Amino acid sequence: MDTIDLLERCYPGRRAELKRDILRRALACFNEQGIEATTIEMIRAACDTSVGAIYHHFGNKEGLVAALFFAALDDQAGLRERYMSDAQTLEQGVQALVHSYVDWVDAQPEWARFQFQARYAVAKGPFAEELASRNKARNRQLREWLTAHTRADELPRIPAELLPSLIVGQAENYCRAWLSGRVQSSPSTYRQELAEAAWRSIGAHQ
Repeated sequence: MDTIDLLERCYPGRRAELKRDILRRALACFNEQGIEATTIEMIRAACDTSVGAIYHHFGNKEGLVAALFFAALDDQAGLRERYMSDAQTLEQGVQALVHSYVDWVDAQPEWARFQFQARYAVAKGPFAEELASRNKARNRQLREWLTAHTRADELPRIPAELLPSLIVGQAENYCRAWLSGRVQSSPSTYRQELAEAAWRSIGAHQ
């Protein structure tokens, strides 16, 4: 998977070609210069289009950041759902969540790098409500899946909002270290170890 594949999944068709090009160039600018330092003029020059075209499609820089951030979230969610569809038990579900997270970051490092730096900007910006709504929906779906695939007494009484951190937190920490160059081995190298650690995070309470 590469950047173009992800954008084509989120914005398919020939009519969205300019939108994909703007997003692709914006992603590179944000990752190279940082979100705060990047200007609309930098993005305009990179994609050789007009400022008007950028504003027409995305409104402003905050809209561009949010469009990229939500495209990454949607693509990540799609992979997670495919992995979860094959899981039949609680342990398999936990491992599927970690495997999908690790494999997505490993396949999409530029998107993952942007996602980490953009999260705060989106959470504090005009799209904060949409992000909060998506997070609540994800947490609810996760809890519902886990409840549906376990015995009544098997799932620990862990708050739904805490589950993602317990399950994916260790993998996220390692992925951040890899993306910043603090460790050399790709996340996929340790996908099974990270999945087993996640299982112990909630399985130890049983």
